[in-house]
Amino acid sequence: MIVREATAADFEAIWPIFHEIAFAGETYGYRRDISKEEARLLWMEKPRKTYVAEESDEILGTYYIKTNHDGPGAHVCNCGYMVSSAARGKGLATSMCEHSQTEALKLGYKAMQFNFVASSNAGAVRLWNKLGFETVGKLPNAFEHPGLGFVDALVMYKWLES
Repeated sequence: MIVREATAADFEAIWPIFHEIAFAGETYGYRRDISKEEARLLWMEKPRKTYVAEESDEILGTYYIKTNHDGPGAHVCNCGYMVSSAARGKGLATSMCEHSQTEALKLGYKAMQFNFVASSNAGAVRLWNKLGFETVGKLPNAFEHPGLGFVDALVMYKWLES
């Protein structure tokens, strides 16, 4: 598997992954009926960089990196990760998160923050903890899960410089 910077043409392969995850409504704060064009803008245009994880020329996952806040908070980045359901359990999220931390440092960031992690997304919470992220805040009932109702959203943070 390789992780590389995405090209505009890659969005055609990213869209089915994005759509599947957004439509499920279980992990991201995107509208479940988000349009392809809105998704392209959010995932490809607004971030500082977008990457894909591919194997045998097939895109299996993707992530973006962007500045979390301007001004005095510009040294903190934010990332979002998506893995195709067909490729889950193969370590792609781990590889992409590790890659994103290296890239963040290259881009001049000193910390990474995940702003809105659904507490019900146990796999992600477990992985982010394993990779050194701390839960630094909890937003009670901030995420409306389609099956579980209102669940907490977590703010997770990691200082990247040693």
